[in-house]
Amino acid sequence: MESRLDYFGNPFAGKVLRHFNSASKALADSTLPATTQELVKIRSSQINGCGFCTDMHTKDAAQAGETAQRLNLVATWREATVFTDAERAALEIAEQGTRIADAAGGVTDEGWANAAKHYDEEQLVALISLIAMINAYNRINVINQQPAGDYRPGQFG
Repeated sequence: MESRLDYFGNPFAGKVLRHFNSASKALADSTLPATTQELVKIRSSQINGCGFCTDMHTKDAAQAGETAQRLNLVATWREATVFTDAERAALEIAEQGTRIADAAGGVTDEGWANAAKHYDEEQLVALISLIAMINAYNRINVINQQPAGDYRPGQFG
């Protein structure tokens, strides 16, 4: 599979991605746990069928020490016993926020209340923003048919 265009080599795309990456850096520096951030990015990328982002975030998570067992179970987190209650709440919000077009009403009050039990306001802002950002990245890569499999951890700095 080849991408439709060289998005990462395009000068205008570079201007756009600088802003995306700046927002992503702010999120990475937030108090939302890094492990939770990677799990959310992986799950949203799986739902959106973004192989490039799924490849990237599973490899980055593994390099940061995430176990293969947990990475393999992200897609089935509801049945898995390896995630904390806080991670499960974040994964629920990630799914509901990613499936806005499929879900009547988007994020449920119950899902939000559960997340609010585990995360403070700054972390909730980071969680909402993270879900929005990974969905935007997913859409760029899916629309462009960006191939997956060649990502090297840390490749983008």
